[in-house]
Amino acid sequence: MELTILMPCLNEAETLALCIRKARRFLSDHGVAGEVLIADNRSTDQSREIALAEGARVVSVAAKGYGAALRGGIDAAEGRFIVMGDADDSYDFSNLLPFIERLRGGADVVMGNRFKGGIEDGAMPFLHRYLGNPVLSWLGRRFFGIRVGDFHCGLRGFRRDRIKELGLRTTGMEFASEMVVRSALAGYRIEEVPTTLSPDGRSRPPHLRTWRDGWRHLSFLLMYSPRWLFLYPGLALIIVGLLGAVFLMPGQIVIEGVGFDIHTFIVACMAVLLGTQLLGFALVARRFAVSHRLTPPPRSSYSRVMDALTLERVLIGAAVLASAGIAGLIWSVYQWASIGFGPLEYSILLRVLILSMATLAVAGQAICLAFFSAITEVPVR
Repeated sequence: MELTILMPCLNEAETLALCIRKARRFLSDHGVAGEVLIADNRSTDQSREIALAEGARVVSVAAKGYGAALRGGIDAAEGRFIVMGDADDSYDFSNLLPFIERLRGGADVVMGNRFKGGIEDGAMPFLHRYLGNPVLSWLGRRFFGIRVGDFHCGLRGFRRDRIKELGLRTTGMEFASEMVVRSALAGYRIEEVPTTLSPDGRSRPPHLRTWRDGWRHLSFLLMYSPRWLFLYPGLALIIVGLLGAVFLMPGQIVIEGVGFDIHTFIVACMAVLLGTQLLGFALVARRFAVSHRLTPPPRSSYSRVMDALTLERVLIGAAVLASAGIAGLIWSVYQWASIGFGPLEYSILLRVLILSMATLAVAGQAICLAFFSAITEVPVR
C-alpha cells in the first residue's frame, strides 16, 4: 500500500464524514493504493461510527493528546507514505497530489505552507496568524537552520519508516514542532508545498489553546537548542561581566555623570558566575540529548568545542581557577590582618576579595557540572 491518509480525531462528528469522503475521492481519482485511517482519541460523540460507515479504518488511541493520537496512527498505518491532516475540514483532502509527488520524488517530509497557499478569512485567529505562527516558525528556522516557512501546518506528508526511526515522544500540540526539528537534526530531506487553510466546519471551539500550546511549542524549541537556551546567553553574561570587572577593578568609573563603583563590580562578578552556570547547562544538555539519542551528534564547531570539554580537562581548569581564588583570598586576609582586622573600605582589597570568592564559586560550579555531565553519559539499558 502506498498511502495512508491519517486524521487524528476527538469529537469531530460534524466534519469527519466530509473529510473522509474527500480523502477517498482523492485515492480513487488519482489511482493511489491507500487507506483512510482515523486515530480516535477517545471521542464521546459518534465520530467512530461515522468513520466506519464512511469506509475508513479506525484505531483507538487511549493516551490523550494531539501527538499521542498521531503517534498511535503512525504505528497503525499500512501505507509507505502518510499524509496527516486535521479532521475539521480546514484542509482539502481531495488536493493531496503535490504531497505525493514530492514524496515519490525522494522527500522525507513534505510540509504544507499556509502562508504561501493562502489563509481564507476567518480560518486563523489574528494572534496566531500575525504573531504565534510567524514568530515560532522564525525561531525554528533560526535555531535549527530549517528552511520551512510554516512550522505548524497541520497538513503534511512523510515517509512512515523515516518518521518511525526518529522515535518521536511528545504527546501534545508540540508534536508538530518535534517532527520538523527531529527530521532536520537527522538530516532528512524536507520540502514545502503551498496549502490553503479554510475556516473549519465545527460549531464548537478548537482544541488548540493559544497561550498553553504556544508555550509548549516554544519550550520544545528551546529545549532542543541548548545553544540558544544556555550557551549564547551564558557567553553574553560572561563577556559583559568580565568587561565590567576589568574596567572597575582599578576603581570607580564615571560616565556622563553616572558613577559605577563596587556595587556594579559585584553585579559584574555575579554575571560571570551565572554565565558559567549556563555554559555548564549547555554542556550537560547537549551530552544528555546525544547519549540518550534524542538528537544525533551535531557536526559543528560548537560540537567540537563541547566534545573537547572532557571531565578531566574541566577539572584541570577548575583547579587553576580555584588556585587563583585561594591565592586572592589569602592575600586579602593578609592585608586585612595588616590593619588589625578592622573594617574594610571600598578599596582594591575588597575588590580582590570579591573577585576571589567569585572565582572560587565558578571553580566549584565547574567541578559539579563536569561530574554531572559525565553522569549523563553513563550507558543505560
